[in-house]
Amino acid sequence: MLFNSFEFLLLFLPVTLAGFYLLAFTNKLSLVLGWLIVCSLFFHGYWKASYTWLFVLSIIINYMFGTAYFVLKSRPTGYRTWMLVMGLVFNLGLLAYFKYAGFFANIVGYLGGPFINVGEITLPLAISFYTFQQISFLVDTYTGRSP
Repeated sequence: MLFNSFEFLLLFLPVTLAGFYLLAFTNKLSLVLGWLIVCSLFFHGYWKASYTWLFVLSIIINYMFGTAYFVLKSRPTGYRTWMLVMGLVFNLGLLAYFKYAGFFANIVGYLGGPFINVGEITLPLAISFYTFQQISFLVDTYTGRSP
């Protein structure tokens, strides 16, 4: 589903907005955020359901990194910095695999190195935006700007 498709404009967007505004009247932020998360996962799953697990796994792992900062708050800063670096490596590694694995495998093959077959890699919808949002969450949590 593309942003300019009739499915998006006439069905998905109105249903998402109606749910958002109806839940906003309850004054329960967790319900509104839950609705938006479900809609986001549905949007990605509608495009390619086999990559929905990737986004869910990324959310869970980044949430664990974010909560680890608070658990390690009483420890020296080096532990928290190490957790931030691991979170950055995870997120950028995911992005690098999906965007550049085939490119680098072809370069190695062209330079006379071993042939590396990475298979057909389909780029997940909005993975760059999503990855940088996750990284900004980790950095904001690390610096104490995000609760």
